[in-house]
Amino acid sequence: MSHAPRSRTSLYLDLIRWDRPAGWLVCLWPTLSALWIAADGFPGWHLLVVFVLGTFLMRSAGCCVNDVADREFDKHVKRTAHRPVTTGAVGVQEALAVGAVLALLAFGLVLSTRAAAIAWSVPALLVAIAYPFAKRLIAMPQAVLGIAYNFGIVIAFAAVQGTVPAVAWWMWLGTLFWVLAYDTEYAMVDRDDDLRIGIRTSAITLGRMDVAAIMVFYLLFLSIWLVALEPYALGALFHMAIAAALAQVPWHWRLIRERTRAGCFAAFRVNHWLGCTVFAGIAGSHLLRAALSKWLPLSPYGG
Repeated sequence: MSHAPRSRTSLYLDLIRWDRPAGWLVCLWPTLSALWIAADGFPGWHLLVVFVLGTFLMRSAGCCVNDVADREFDKHVKRTAHRPVTTGAVGVQEALAVGAVLALLAFGLVLSTRAAAIAWSVPALLVAIAYPFAKRLIAMPQAVLGIAYNFGIVIAFAAVQGTVPAVAWWMWLGTLFWVLAYDTEYAMVDRDDDLRIGIRTSAITLGRMDVAAIMVFYLLFLSIWLVALEPYALGALFHMAIAAALAQVPWHWRLIRERTRAGCFAAFRVNHWLGCTVFAGIAGSHLLRAALSKWLPLSPYGG
């Protein structure tokens, strides 16, 4: 039975993982958290739109580069064998052109902010391009992905403050451990295929220590953020959010402990809820502080 040819729009949406938002949401939540911390509250609609759209566009551009770089490997991996570049439905040059347009659109958004943010966007782009090739060279390519994804934190502070203070780098470090956690879960899905074709991943490098390491990575992420943001006096809502995020860690353990493809993939896909929880605590704390300052001007929050 023959299938009707798919439209270019349908193929491009598949190329950028339009129907799989988890990949850009895990990048979005730390970026928005950084925006709120840098701005000491709501950063304004302009910066919010810039960073939400910019995050989506850069992740989409990254997918284009990744699929071109991995097109020969993806043929041998069950989960990726039907990607448009792998099947030949989208050509290599065509995919790179789509990625370039998306990256240029993202850069156009950054141009509407500060010079410091524009400057930091250049190394961010270079690392994003380098990541797909890291799995051929290093044992923990997930760390390179973490560096690429975490540039949103750095650029957010640069866009708001014109500089990147120490707290931004502590948030960056904490988020690096979160990326190691969720992308190792992701790599566990393909471990058998990756072993067969010779790709390096953290799931292979960690071996039977993978589940324990992922638990440690989650704890390091939340601990570093808790300590780094403590001077900002975010209050009870933030601490409740950290506790709620911490409560999700055993859920991940239950999903990945048997190392099944379905369980590990499910664990990866629900990670954005953990990041969303932490962001909700940060944004909610600032909202509460603003409300108390308005309605209780003589409170410790007011003047």
